[in-house]
Amino acid sequence: MNARPPENVIRLELLSLPANVGVARNAVATFASQADFTLADIDEIRLAVSEAVTNAVVHAYPGRTGWVRVTARLSEGQLQVEVEDEGIGIADVPRARQAAYTTDPERMGLGFSFMEAFMDHVEVGPGASGGTRVVMSRRFAPLPAKEGPAPGQGG
Repeated sequence: MNARPPENVIRLELLSLPANVGVARNAVATFASQADFTLADIDEIRLAVSEAVTNAVVHAYPGRTGWVRVTARLSEGQLQVEVEDEGIGIADVPRARQAAYTTDPERMGLGFSFMEAFMDHVEVGPGASGGTRVVMSRRFAPLPAKEGPAPGQGG
């Protein structure tokens, strides 16, 4: 019988404060460490999450504070991370995804480039309540099932 493995999910709701970027990236990295990712994989996931949350903190709520929601799921050999805000949104998503494009001259404009380099798939679009929604995913090799002792050998 092939039973579908249970899905595991975490959800965070953070104020769009720079100090909370580290909270989000470390929470998702710790959550992802349950799966069969290498330490290098976890560092790349941490960086991708950091970039997505930083974008929301820096760009979503000019001159004010708002909420950033981060949801991470482990299911069927994949980590999926969703970062969503209810801010002003991105006027031109294809342009924003180009390397070195930025609306802030003090920034390098490489956030989406890093997300795309370190995750298998990245989607960017409007959020359910306005703002922006970024969904990133990365596959991992599921851990093999543990075998118990052979019959009659005790445990």
